Amino acid sequence: MTPVHFSFSSAFILGLMGLTFHRTHLLSALLCLEGMMLSLFIALALWALQFEMTGFSTAPMLLLAFSACEASAGLALLVATARTHGTDRLQNLNLLQC
Repeated sequence: MTPVHFSFSSAFILGLMGLTFHRTHLLSALLCLEGMMLSLFIALALWALQFEMTGFSTAPMLLLAFSACEASAGLALLVATARTHGTDRLQNLNLLQC
């Protein structure tokens, strides 16, 4: 495994571990998801450049567009949660409560 592949895989694993173990606030969970998506974007872009696939060069841009949509939906949920519950702590959220 090259150092470049190791750095991107470790960045993805660190984001996944942060999402798994530090789920106290919704904002920190969203930031971990964005870190994972950023590492996937850079790895996919470098993979397309490394193998010189011109037909596959649009896939990183498509992934970046989907991650931007995911970020905007996550921030909208964060604002709605902060308005209704007063906090973004994940422990205070109950999906069964209306």
